[in-house]
Amino acid sequence: MASAPPLAALDRWPVGTAAGAVVTAAGPVEASGPTGWRTRIASVTKPLVAYACLVAVEEGSLDLEAPAGPPGSTVRHLLAHASGLPFDGSVPVAPPGRRRVYSNTGFDVLGAELAARTGMPADRYLAEAVLEPLGMGATALLGSVAKDGWSTVDDLVAFATELLAPTLLAPGTLADAVTEQFPGLAGVVPGLGSFDPNPWGLGFEIKGAKSPHWTAPGGSPRTYGHFGGSGTFLWVDPDARVACVVLTDREFGDWAPPRWAALSAEVLVSHGP
Repeated sequence: MASAPPLAALDRWPVGTAAGAVVTAAGPVEASGPTGWRTRIASVTKPLVAYACLVAVEEGSLDLEAPAGPPGSTVRHLLAHASGLPFDGSVPVAPPGRRRVYSNTGFDVLGAELAARTGMPADRYLAEAVLEPLGMGATALLGSVAKDGWSTVDDLVAFATELLAPTLLAPGTLADAVTEQFPGLAGVVPGLGSFDPNPWGLGFEIKGAKSPHWTAPGGSPRTYGHFGGSGTFLWVDPDARVACVVLTDREFGDWAPPRWAALSAEVLVSHGP
């Protein structure tokens, strides 16, 4: 008897609504639930905004090494949660480049820098640089660049496909974005725990040796992505050439990481190389 597809597990999760999809280099290979359902994606917003920033870097509007944020901090520090700004608030808690301090404030500062350098609001630049070219018509930034995006599984499949085979960025730019920045920094993944080191790219969390983690335990250490406090996640395993997107209507909590990791492991078994 054939085994159930990995995303069948969503039907057993303690959530009201869940939708998901698996993407390979060939495109979507599995989907479950209302993939056109639009919901808040919380911090999964950050990779989208980071991608827009990288487009701005390539077009010459934004410079990763330009000063931004606290004294000594740059755009690169802000993207990599290494500016020293706290989760919320404007008073630094560490010098730039010394700790991995996950910061919504840092991304809001980044959004202001993006707007200043491109001459348009961050939400408009995101739409023109990323969302419209990828056909992500249901996705919108409705507030903070750190956490106020809304989207659908269908739209995030388009973004995951872009991450597997970039069309908006040069491959080298994306490779830099998913490589650890300021290597060796320790810090906290909110809701998950403290890790030393706590690798992060330019807007993307990197799995590295973190354990336990919210992605597949047996997945590549190079796996990258992001999860959101609204019970949402997107990850890419660049070695397996597989990505997974799941959106739910239940806020992140203890229920989530073990289920996300188990489902992600099954995705790699079923759809990996």
